[in-house]
This record gives sequence, structure tokens and C-alpha cells, in this order.
Amino acid sequence: MPNPVADLIDPASVAFKNVLDRLAPGDATVLIVGETGTGKEVVARYLHQHSPRRDGPFLAVNCGALTESLAESELFGHEKGAFTGANERHQGWFEAAEGGTLLLDEIGELSLPLQVKLLRVLQEREITRVGSRRPVSVNVRVIAATHVNLASAMREKRFREDLYYRLNVAEVTLPPLRQRSQDIPLLAEHFLTLYARRLGRPQLRLSEEAMHALVDYSWPGNIRELENTLHNAVLLCKEPLITPQQLRINPVVAPQPAQESSLDSFLRQQLTQADGPVYQRVMESLVRNAFELSQHNQLQAAALLGVSRNTLRTHLSHLGLIKPRRSLAGALSSGPMQAKERELKIGYQKFGNLGVLKARQTLEMQFARLGVSVLWSEFPAGPQLLHALNNHEIDFGTTGEVPPLFAQAAHSPLRYVAFEPAAPQSVALVVTQESDIHSLADLRGRRIAVNKGSNVHYLLLQLLDEADLTLDDVRIVYAPPKYPLTPSDRQAVDAWMMWDPLLSEAEQHGLRVLANGAGRVNNHQFYLAHRDFADRNGDLLQILLASLEQTGRYIDAHREEAAALLAAELGLSPLSLALALKRRSHQTRRMDLGIIRQQQAIADRFYALGLLPRAVKVREAVWGDETGVFG
Repeated sequence: MPNPVADLIDPASVAFKNVLDRLAPGDATVLIVGETGTGKEVVARYLHQHSPRRDGPFLAVNCGALTESLAESELFGHEKGAFTGANERHQGWFEAAEGGTLLLDEIGELSLPLQVKLLRVLQEREITRVGSRRPVSVNVRVIAATHVNLASAMREKRFREDLYYRLNVAEVTLPPLRQRSQDIPLLAEHFLTLYARRLGRPQLRLSEEAMHALVDYSWPGNIRELENTLHNAVLLCKEPLITPQQLRINPVVAPQPAQESSLDSFLRQQLTQADGPVYQRVMESLVRNAFELSQHNQLQAAALLGVSRNTLRTHLSHLGLIKPRRSLAGALSSGPMQAKERELKIGYQKFGNLGVLKARQTLEMQFARLGVSVLWSEFPAGPQLLHALNNHEIDFGTTGEVPPLFAQAAHSPLRYVAFEPAAPQSVALVVTQESDIHSLADLRGRRIAVNKGSNVHYLLLQLLDEADLTLDDVRIVYAPPKYPLTPSDRQAVDAWMMWDPLLSEAEQHGLRVLANGAGRVNNHQFYLAHRDFADRNGDLLQILLASLEQTGRYIDAHREEAAALLAAELGLSPLSLALALKRRSHQTRRMDLGIIRQQQAIADRFYALGLLPRAVKVREAVWGDETGVFG
């Protein structure tokens, strides 16, 4: 389906599309309200693509994913020297969307101080970068989206009333999938075709019974749940015909058409027959069932309940289903009896040794015998993971070479614990097949997307140097990598810095590698720990490193099996993941003098270019080197 909104046939969808067609040509701010997974970003893209701004960029930012300390800089940009680590001027989301459309997704999660600043931007059409007093005019159409009841949020003083009315110039409510069941067969065929092509599988068909099961199901997770269900079916189905048993939908949670009144009747019955407080029992049952149905995935359970992950964690800890997070102060003051109640918080990216280790669930079993809880937090890239490490949100994680250097320059309490061998072919600069960029020299004046402070940032510097270019000769767009690329992505950027596994997926589906890291960068992966955790839990780190070494041997010996494990997590084809795994060794190694010297050379290069605010000594941050073992 080239245009999901345009092709839907249910009367509710047709009526909704008619509203969008009236709103698209204008420039008014639009507020999209809908349950999680209903396709709010798709609707925002439809408005953009049918507006006079269609040739400009379309950018989407998840307000709920912005950390409090960096949110203002991310939205409005910052000046060089505005804060520690601000080594150059940074363009925020509003400036990056100049001439186009900016989607502020999950606007209800924005903090109150930022709501004040956003209100002024919407009123004055200008932003002020962090560290500056000079306003900058912006020409951006703003679309906001939320699954939160903003009226309730206003009553609870969590959302500003003046901002609500500024956003609510035109409000559209996106119907949940259960209210537009005639769209389900079209969407199902679309997702079957999409994932069969993406995963390199032959085209599959739904049996008549399977299609009836899809239409009859209530889809509490809406289109996202439907997509994940069919993605899973394409991954696991070995026959050309998909049956209801292979869809993995639970009829127990599928409400009947009169479910709302049935729920009211059930609650009234409980209230009249109760011999104790009903509220607590209902809440506990809701949380426990959502957690079980989500297979103990906290993010999915929170989305199912319509609450934040922090709220869910509070309920889960009260129920004893997880151990409550303890503050650092509490950990330091805990006595001998509490020392056994330990917790290991791991930050990971779904690809690599940690991703496979999590998928196999062997670490949890190993640590459970020691009375240690393992908590996993996913991060899109190294800089975000290092920010969490600095704020005590995680104890351990893995990143590439460059993020820890930026973190160390900002006085982050990190410790290098181990590394993986070089994988230069796992990072590259890519362009579209039809691009007129055929050599590094052709990059002059072009827009290049790069995740700031990442391994590919260092590769970009090397490539520009090779072509006798500088950062001033190109236009840098700081953005995390993504694939597949949308039409607006292709209009906004000319070349992308990517790393595996997205790099392998992009290569398999039409993007062209202009240059990779071979002969230019090493592209090591480092395992890092928070200094306080490493100092107090050396025994846990030794066990964790041994598990990573074993996992590395498993990946290298069973690459296709490991790729299949990751495919379900990442939504990428096993073929692409097998290629990505093949391009690197996964043997975890302890830090040595050679790797420290290589990392120091990168640090010196970044400092010489003025990209680091101060010189750093890598050796000072190596775990176990307090006595100068590494020189």
C-alpha cells in the first residue's frame, strides 16, 4: 500500500480521511488524539505530504523519549559552550524542520517548564537556542499527537491549559482499529507483503479462518499489534497458508462488541458483592494480567494499560513482581543484611552480544541463583546510553569508540571494562542508488546525517579528511540512524552515516555504500560500567564478562541461529542480520595496552579538531588500572 491512509475503506476511516483532506492544505497546528498504536505518525505524514510543505522535511520527535536535561537543547538547539560537552553549535528539531513539518509525538509527556517554552515558540514562531539570547525565526508547521487525555492532564496540573488551546486549533481523533474492522483485511495483506519482502520469504496467505480471527479480535494494541502479529507469523510460519493457531492472538483478551457495558456490569457486581476494598484488587489484577500478557515486557505492559513505564514499575514493585529501584544513597547506606539484595541494570542495543544474551535469557537464570536481579533498558545509540550511565540509570552497557570519549571529556564516571575486536566494514556512508554522489569529493555542499558523538561521527571525519574537505564544506544534520527511509527523509538528506545492523538491511534493500570504515577506522565496541558499580561489584562484572565471552563464542559458531533470535527483536531480515554478524568477531576481550593506545589516538584527534572540550586520558578510566597496570 503506497499510502495507508488513502487506501483504507472502512466508513470510519473514509470519514477521517475527509477531515484530513480539509486540514492538509492549510498551515494550522493540528492535534492528533488516538490510542497507542493507531498510526498517529502515519496521519501526520499524510497531512505533510498533501500540504504545500510536501517538498520540505518531515521530522518526528518523541517528547516522551526526551531526557529532562537535554530536551530543551534537542528541541531548540544550543550554542557552542552553552554547557559541558557543547563543543559546537547544535541545530534543534525546530530549525532542522525549517520549511517543513514537525511532529511532536506524545506531547502529553512534555515537562511543564518545556511546555512554557513551546507555547512561546508557537505564539512567536521563533526559538532561542540554549546559551543564546538572540531569537531565531522558524517557518515550521507543528503537528502534535498524544494518547493521553489532555483534559484530565490539565485538571491534574500536568498540562498547561494555554498550551492546549494553542495546539488545539484543529483536533482530530483517530479511531481505534476495533472501530474500523473493514480496514483489517487490507492492512493484513499490506503487512504480509511488506515482511515477506523484507525477510526474503515467499508471499504468504491467510486462511479464511485466520482472516475471520483477525477481524473478530479487538486489537488493544491497534495497528502496531496487528503489524507485530503478522510480522511474527511471517517469521515463524513454514507453510504458505497461515492458520489461526499461528497468529498468536489471545481470544481471552478479545472483548466482545458489548465489552464496555459488560465491564460496567462486572464492576457493579464486584462493588455490590465485595467483602473488602475493590479498587486495590482491580488495580492489582489489571497490572498483573497486563504484565503476564506482555510476557513481562514492561514497555508493552505500560502501553497496554495506558500508563507510563515509571507508574507501571511502581505497581509491579508493590506487587513484588520486580524489585524496586534503589537510589545510590540507599545502596551505599545498606547494611550487611541488604547486601545480598543486589541489582544489575544493563543498557543495551538490540544488536550484538548483549542483545543475544538478553534474547537467550541465560544471564537472568545465572544471577538469580546469586540473589541478583537483572534489569534491561534499551537505547537507540551510544550517546543516549552513556547519558543514562552518567545519571545512575544503568550500571553497565556497550557502545562504540567515540561516545565514551565525549562522556569522559564531560567528566562522566565511566570505566572501560572490555572490548570487541575491530569491525571496520560494519560502519559506512551510504547514498541512494539514484544519487549523483559517486565519490567523496561529491560530498561538498551536501547534507549528511550523522549521530553526533557516535563511531560513524569519527568515520565521517576520516572520510572528509581523505577528500580534503572539512566540516564547513558539508551540511551536517545530527540525527540518529533509521531505516527504512521515508520520502521526506530522502528529500531532507543526501547521505547517511550508518552502522550494523541497519547498514546491512539498507544494503540489502537498495542503498549504495559510498565508503566503509576499512582502512579508515577500527570500529571497536567497548563494554563500560559506572565507576561506583565497578568498584563495589567486581564479582558481578567478572561473571558478566564470562557470560559475554560465552555468548560471543555462541554467535560465531551459530550465526544463523543468533540472527533468527535477533530478527524477532529487531524486525529485520535474518539474512541482513547474518551478514551484519559475519562482519565482526564477537569475542569479548579484557582491556590491554594496545587497545588503550588506539582509543587514545581517537581522543587526541577529536580534541585537536576542537570537538572535545578538554583533553582526556583513556587509561585513567580503565577498570582495574588503579595501580597503573597499563602503564
